[in-house]
Amino acid sequence: KSAGFVDRSLIRAQAPLNFCYALYLKLRAEKYKNNDIERFVRRWFVLSILTGRYSGSVETRFDQDIRAIDENGFGDYLGKIEEAELSDAFWSAGLVQNLTTSSSTHPAFLTFLASQVADGSKGFLSKDITVRSLVEHRGDYHHIFPRNYLKSEGRKRRDYNQVANFVMTQQEINISVGDKPPEKYMAKVLKQCDSGSLVLGNISNKTALRRNLEQNAIPLEILDRNPMDYDEFLDKRRSAIALKLRHFYEGL
Repeated sequence: KSAGFVDRSLIRAQAPLNFCYALYLKLRAEKYKNNDIERFVRRWFVLSILTGRYSGSVETRFDQDIRAIDENGFGDYLGKIEEAELSDAFWSAGLVQNLTTSSSTHPAFLTFLASQVADGSKGFLSKDITVRSLVEHRGDYHHIFPRNYLKSEGRKRRDYNQVANFVMTQQEINISVGDKPPEKYMAKVLKQCDSGSLVLGNISNKTALRRNLEQNAIPLEILDRNPMDYDEFLDKRRSAIALKLRHFYEGL
């Protein structure tokens, strides 16, 4: 939970959880300091999820990792694995490619939601409602480029349901957006920031709006009055999500 995984829906694979519990017991038995145990277990859990470490021969990989920890000590072993598997190329290319998916239960996307929980991010266009609250109470996934709008543009399901097009939001905001493209509904939000008269969400100043977009890893170009190309948007948002995940991991 201290890493943002506050709800079972954010954990789709049991193996990383099992190994990290074994790791916790092992480090405690070996008299590691409590704060080191918490930090190490958090990092290993997120690393395991993002890299799919236990998606294959689970028992074999468990045995390999335990032996390596015995030989190297956990801190040194963790450093070696980070150097090998979490390179700059992983964060800037590999993870971005992994986010090219329409599966809302993809581990990278769920970890992104956990990162939002951990840093107290607010839901899309929300002033007060946090992503944590939305996750815990089964809030809506909102299509930033609405599904029916993209369908009218000839887009297929695999296109409009890309996880880079998903964001957590309040149901009433989702309903208010409807089928309008981003340049139209964001124009309303920008207008309410000038007038103070709320019509969509409850953000009433542009600084808070930009902060909200950054918390949700949404490129600020979405505020432009000219229509944003959907494929360009997906590329930019995948990169923004990957960057947020990197900052999240490095802060664990």
